[in-house]
Amino acid sequence: MNIAMDTPKNVQQNNAQNAVLFEAINLLIHLDTEHSLMMQVSSRLGKYIQSRETNVRYLGLEAMTHFAARAETLDPIKKHQNIILGSLRDRDISVRRKGLDLVYSMCDTTNAGPIVNELLRYLQTADYGIREEMVLKVAILTEKYATDAQWYIDMTLKLLSLAGDHVNDEVWQRVIQIVTNNEELQAYAAHTLLNYLKTDCHESLVKIGCYVLGEFGHLIADNQGSSPIEQFLALQAKMITSTDNTRAMILSSFIKFVNLFPEIKPQLLHIFRLYSHSPDSELQQRAFEYLSLATLPTDDLLRTVCDEMPPFSERASILLSRLHQKTAGTTDKKTWVVGGKDANQDQKEVLMAQNTGLKRTFTTIVNGTSTGTNGTAASPASSATGDLAGLDLSASSAPPPPNMASAAHLTPDWDIGYNRLYFKEQGVLFEDAQIQVGLRSEYRGHMGVVKIYISNKSSFPIGSLTTTLDNRAAPNLKIDSKSLPEPSVPAAGQTQQTFFFEANGPFTDAPTIRISYLAGALQAYTLQLPVLMHRYMEPSTLSAEEFFKRWRQIGGPPLEAQNTFGVVAKAKDINESFTRQTVEGFGWRIVDNVDPNPKNIVGCAVFHFGTGKTGCLLRLEPNYEKMVSSLSVRGKI
Repeated sequence: MNIAMDTPKNVQQNNAQNAVLFEAINLLIHLDTEHSLMMQVSSRLGKYIQSRETNVRYLGLEAMTHFAARAETLDPIKKHQNIILGSLRDRDISVRRKGLDLVYSMCDTTNAGPIVNELLRYLQTADYGIREEMVLKVAILTEKYATDAQWYIDMTLKLLSLAGDHVNDEVWQRVIQIVTNNEELQAYAAHTLLNYLKTDCHESLVKIGCYVLGEFGHLIADNQGSSPIEQFLALQAKMITSTDNTRAMILSSFIKFVNLFPEIKPQLLHIFRLYSHSPDSELQQRAFEYLSLATLPTDDLLRTVCDEMPPFSERASILLSRLHQKTAGTTDKKTWVVGGKDANQDQKEVLMAQNTGLKRTFTTIVNGTSTGTNGTAASPASSATGDLAGLDLSASSAPPPPNMASAAHLTPDWDIGYNRLYFKEQGVLFEDAQIQVGLRSEYRGHMGVVKIYISNKSSFPIGSLTTTLDNRAAPNLKIDSKSLPEPSVPAAGQTQQTFFFEANGPFTDAPTIRISYLAGALQAYTLQLPVLMHRYMEPSTLSAEEFFKRWRQIGGPPLEAQNTFGVVAKAKDINESFTRQTVEGFGWRIVDNVDPNPKNIVGCAVFHFGTGKTGCLLRLEPNYEKMVSSLSVRGKI
């Protein structure tokens, strides 16, 4: 019996044969030859996407995506649907990405149901790097191939519920547009959203819910469980945990409720009076104006202002535009785009979508390493300086330029947004007359994902946009960037950048980011990112006996840290409720009835880092009697 062994020579020959074959297949697909040959191509590709070799599976999925973009019918590809869906869970992320592209391209009205359901299941465990793209594609497929109005509402709201912070504003705004423009959706959408609002739902659902109930809540007011007071209570409960922007939307819904449901007007006026004293100037002004409007002698002006919103103008889906923005410039130049044949009808439009991004000539500094646009390390020296290698130029060399991205060059008023986001996962980090820098973050275990949104508020475009990071917590905090912002941002436009933060040990210094651009002259901002150790803390709990047992086992220094400090705040603001809320904000679970002194606070938590996790114990001794409160903290790790 002869056994053939895979020698390096055989492997090279197989790779060469595969390369030639894939090029031939892509040429056939491009030429769009007869049906019988296309069936053979589909059959051959079906074998390749099941190959044991990662590269072959990747190239097979890429070629089949090209096939889906050209084919008159998707039936040959649908024969491999189960295998293609299985590629979403491939061990290699590049294969998973190609699998997602193919699933998106092969979807139509006949298989949209199972494909959308499978993508929703996969979304819960998908990589952070592709979740936002997945959400966009699922939203597009759901809208494009929905044959039943209720199915569209159910799938879209389920998507928003599962996606969490990976939802772009365009997604939930598009849902509002579709519901407003389709009368058959309005009552069912209002009913379904009210049920979500009665649960612990994500903030994007709250935004849709308050808008839809404000406009169409009267359509379900007579249904059991959907009375005006129940709609009011559901939205009121969300004001506690929502951001200021969402609270403002809820207040707008409440002024609509004054017009729709006069029977709950006293409760609505109470909310307006309460928020007319809000520390947020926008909420305060909005609530005061709504209170004045609702208490006028007659309701004529109220009815005019609160009239039902007209349908939105029909236009191309904003989701497709967003998807093109995300993919433009990130893939190799092609004569086709990811999607079915309808997405490739207008070749001129396709080429424009592929070339919207300008070529980037700048680099992003991450952990002190320059990375080019292709993600590889930039050359430390150009060809000109390379000729000088080996010469000692230290005697005449100039001192290194100052690191403008360091904390020593923080922009005035940087701390306003930083303090606002100290415990929050999303919000505005910095804002002035020209730009707004938003931040959205998510942390799981020792990993964190932070998205920076840079919006151009001015009426003219800005160019040469660059970002530079300074990581003062290295090596205990590892930073990686998977994207670059667009170098040019049009007036009222926005770009974004994604960072991955991995905790490898305890750290105290937060990283800083420098954002610079040209707008007539060079503009630059250095901001501190609210990426802190407590983001990687998970609340835990212990009994009194277990707490003191572990406290004694850990012992004193170096595993113990003590500090006594004062609190710079008004004495009336420092009380037990404030202290407990602050301790919980740092990721500790407060364990009551443990310390003999009931005023002291005992906390337990687990700190996650790259190689494991460790338990943490805290005992806080507040002193509320002094005008400047003094707190004593002892922590054991």
